[in-house]
Amino acid sequence: MMKDIHCTIYATGCIFKYDDDHPLGSGIGFKEDSFPNFAESFYGETKGYMEQMLKCYPNCLILRVRMPISDDLIHRNFVTKIAKYERVVNIPNSMTVLTEMLPASLAMAKAELLGVYNFTNPGVISHNEVLDLYTKYIDPSYTYKNFTVEEQSKILKAGRSNSELDTTKLMADMPEGVVINDIKTACDLCFQRMKVNLEKQYGGPVPDSLPKEFRRA
Repeated sequence: MMKDIHCTIYATGCIFKYDDDHPLGSGIGFKEDSFPNFAESFYGETKGYMEQMLKCYPNCLILRVRMPISDDLIHRNFVTKIAKYERVVNIPNSMTVLTEMLPASLAMAKAELLGVYNFTNPGVISHNEVLDLYTKYIDPSYTYKNFTVEEQSKILKAGRSNSELDTTKLMADMPEGVVINDIKTACDLCFQRMKVNLEKQYGGPVPDSLPKEFRRA
């Protein structure tokens, strides 16, 4: 980093939680200069500290990714994770659809943009809305249930970050020609691609061709 080489860092936006200044449902998102307020998990707390240190280096592009979604069912996909849960919390969150955002990150690096950026698709989408798209495009027989944050906390070892990130700076500085859809549009398009990809991968129409781990009895 001391040789003035441009460094792109895929960091995390899971360093915030809704608070009095950024209430749930208000549309007021955390900005790039907002100080981390989420310390209910080792991951979130340490990532918050790390970002503060990385900001000291003038050659870094720090991208705050949240709940990354890909066009498949790889185990690191946010969709894959929550689709295997029996219950989910229904809270709107900022999320990152990788098919759109990864090319955007390359364009930002080529443009030599620096500093911190909230690296999510504009807007928020809830866990329920994501799983409803899964049901619509991937498995019509899929069902899920909700529970409260308080109920969730009883079965988890650590808290979960829920927040909205402000993408005004990201969209204003995005190099010309890069298309980034709002999160609800991006997720709908993602699931359409996922359906095609899965049918190619497993050799037949979904959901019948899906592995057993994705099918509920």
